Amino acid sequence: MTKTITCNFTDKDCSWSAESTRNDDEELMSMVKEHVLAEHKEIELNPENIANVKSLIKVTKRFWWWG
Repeated sequence: MTKTITCNFTDKDCSWSAESTRNDDEELMSMVKEHVLAEHKEIELNPENIANVKSLIKVTKRFWWWG
């Protein structure tokens, strides 16, 4: 099982995405924070925005024959 997120939380055309194979929200949020600080400096990472970003995390089940 993996958790993924894509950068669809901004109005900009951004194709960034991240994946955590450890099923770890904190690992994924760390990647999101790095991306926001590097590419979307206008976005404030306040508690409300962080909660909104966390709601966009998707859980994906992987099967052994798909990798």
